Amino acid sequence: MSDPVESNPSLYSVVFENERVRVLEYRDVPGDRTTPHSHPDSVMVTLSGFDRRLSVGDQVRDVTLEPGHAAWLPAQTHAGENIGSTETHVMFVELKEPGEPSGGAALGPA
Repeated sequence: MSDPVESNPSLYSVVFENERVRVLEYRDVPGDRTTPHSHPDSVMVTLSGFDRRLSVGDQVRDVTLEPGHAAWLPAQTHAGENIGSTETHVMFVELKEPGEPSGGAALGPA
């Protein structure tokens, strides 16, 4: 797996990490491109709206996302390009191996 923080250090930064999750911040400007990199299962939260071209192997897809959008992203390897006229600002919560149940009180009926 090509870690985006290592392959694209000017665009990705780690803002929090523990044994269960890693939170990445991503920022770019129009015309910026990433080199191919991988993410584990993640939750993405868009803090800005943007237009982006994603490349996965031979497949290319253009996406437009609004600010405040949250989405589940299964593990993947891709490259991206900001094809819009606005900056991109996104947070990724990357999941590590699932943890054991905490043993705390149940939040609902068993």
